Amino acid sequence: MARGVHGSRQAAWEFFGAELKRRREEAPFTQVELGSRVFVSGGYIGQFEQAIRKPQLDVAQRIDDVLQTAGFFERMWRKLIDDKRYADYFAAVVELERLATKICQFAPSVIPGLLQTAPYARAVTIAANPFVTDEYVEDKVSARLERSRVLRDATRPEYWAILHENVLGVAAGSPGVMAEQLTHIAGLAHERKLYLAVVPRSAGACASMAAMMQLMEFDDAPPTLYTETSFSGDLLDDPAVVKRAQRAYDLLRGAALSPEVSLALIESAAGDYRRCASST
Repeated sequence: MARGVHGSRQAAWEFFGAELKRRREEAPFTQVELGSRVFVSGGYIGQFEQAIRKPQLDVAQRIDDVLQTAGFFERMWRKLIDDKRYADYFAAVVELERLATKICQFAPSVIPGLLQTAPYARAVTIAANPFVTDEYVEDKVSARLERSRVLRDATRPEYWAILHENVLGVAAGSPGVMAEQLTHIAGLAHERKLYLAVVPRSAGACASMAAMMQLMEFDDAPPTLYTETSFSGDLLDDPAVVKRAQRAYDLLRGAALSPEVSLALIESAAGDYRRCASST
């Protein structure tokens, strides 16, 4: 069943439960055996696995200790319960990004958060929230940069980023900020940390009207889809919906320029911004 804004965290709790069941069975423990070791009933473990009940922090910590999961369940608990840097509809996505084996994104108008530099993230945050405090802005920027570390981890996911050409022309911050941002993306492409493609404006209305989407795949869980508008987001796991999104992503990839031409276009745009910055 597809989930909207109010269900996005529930989807992540269900992922929490699926991971708990998988790792418990690998141990191997029955629900009763694991429950006795973390001081709850076996029935509670079953409810955690079905996402009916959410564990307390100390229970999540004891589960990590017993299953030797290196703090996984504590970290996920904290992200879902405590982290206020993300909107409710997005917090679950952040944790799922760390678990994904493959991430495929399409960005129609703004550089994806995983690729943003600090100055660019600061500029888009202020543009969307012109009356907030500096503390609020820096919290958002630090959260954005923390997310991007997933691309530098040894176990980083396979990452596909398709940008609409409009993204390159919508300036966030000064020309210098844009030059730095696009150079950063080009650098990641040169380091082979992502598959990069740009959909040209000539691709037509179908590509330009496509919504922001992020598809995530996992080793031991079904794929999920995240889509977002300016004020809300949806985390969806309905197989039929995800399949349609995957087809739409394939069509975008088919409409995109080759990685080599895309990289040249981004480096050219970076050069244009750099020359504009030096002339002011």
